[in-house]
Amino acid sequence: MNQELVRIVDNIARDKNIDRESIFQDLESAMISAAKKHFGKTDIEADIQVHIDRQTGDMAAFKDGQQIDIKRLGRIPAQTAKQVMIQKIKADERQSVYDEFVERKGEIVSGIVIRYEGGSLVVNINNRTEAVLPKSEQISGQSHHVGERIRCLILDVRESSSQVKIILSRTHPDFIRRLFELEVPEVSEGIIEIKALAREAGYRTKIAVLSSDPKVDAVGACVGVRGSRIKNIVDELGGEKIDIVRWNESSHELIANALMPAKCTQVALCFELGGATVVVPEDQLSLAIGKHGQNVRLAARLTDWDIDILTPDEYNQEVERLTSGLKDIEGLDDTFIDKLIALGIISVLDLAEIGAEPLINEIGLKPEMAQKVIRLAEDLAKKQTAESAPTIAESILVKQIKKTEPQQDDD
Repeated sequence: MNQELVRIVDNIARDKNIDRESIFQDLESAMISAAKKHFGKTDIEADIQVHIDRQTGDMAAFKDGQQIDIKRLGRIPAQTAKQVMIQKIKADERQSVYDEFVERKGEIVSGIVIRYEGGSLVVNINNRTEAVLPKSEQISGQSHHVGERIRCLILDVRESSSQVKIILSRTHPDFIRRLFELEVPEVSEGIIEIKALAREAGYRTKIAVLSSDPKVDAVGACVGVRGSRIKNIVDELGGEKIDIVRWNESSHELIANALMPAKCTQVALCFELGGATVVVPEDQLSLAIGKHGQNVRLAARLTDWDIDILTPDEYNQEVERLTSGLKDIEGLDDTFIDKLIALGIISVLDLAEIGAEPLINEIGLKPEMAQKVIRLAEDLAKKQTAESAPTIAESILVKQIKKTEPQQDDD
């Protein structure tokens, strides 16, 4: 009996997560290669077979049906067997790592930062596998040091001839989704569903949630008692702001919720353009737009609507320009403008863009009249664009001048 061989195989199988049978097969293949090396080219066509008993470890080798002593093959064949065995075990280990982690794509794993390679982090996960967190997948403003424990999303698993490359991410939106599943039991249990998510990693995330149980408040459950649950997620993300909004099947309500903390007074949807015009009070304008347009940009991605923010005065000005531009067209009734507004069209720019078909199908205009309205709208839109261009250019010039002006110290 050769129990020592069995123990070695069992240890390799356990440590490297390789199937025990695969290792025995690799050993048999290595022994066959060694025997062929020993007998040389003269017996290249010889039928060599090796069998290892999986329970006792006893080995039997045969050449053309005659048993041979595998232990007497010599040093060079033994070295051949060793090299073949090393290659096959490495290949099995790569396959084992690939099979394990390709099934875990999209999961969160925890690991230890072991070194930097350029801007990328090399992370040791499960004590035997190295993964890479590229610079592009790291949260802006966060830094990590060697020996730090870090949580990441398995973004991709790639197999090559020499290694398996596991790509990690902390910027992917699904990283937020998985963190909520870990921190909020109702999410992992399916009681609360994350319907939509928009993220600018390191800065802000908006997440829309819906509860299937009327007794469970989706937003309150995600926030936790005194913000305990959301705090754990924010801390993991290095202080990234997270807005949790209530999902609603009504696009009007969803857009209003998505623009929080700003309060909307009116939401007009134009399905033909996929755009929404949102009216907010003057004192809520900067809040609705957000720093560098971040709030409205994330709200647009969350709701899948192009969102235009206007104050009441700007809204009234656009409607007045639309009304005065079309008033001279004969044959249009007094309710035409109201019908346009009901379709979410509140400016001549919108009207020029949608074309004549919605006016024919939705409002009921005759094709000739619809074409006439669109032609006039196109002319008005060109005129409006030409008039606004100098104003925009002047505004940009003023900003540039202010940036280049030397700062005066206060006395």
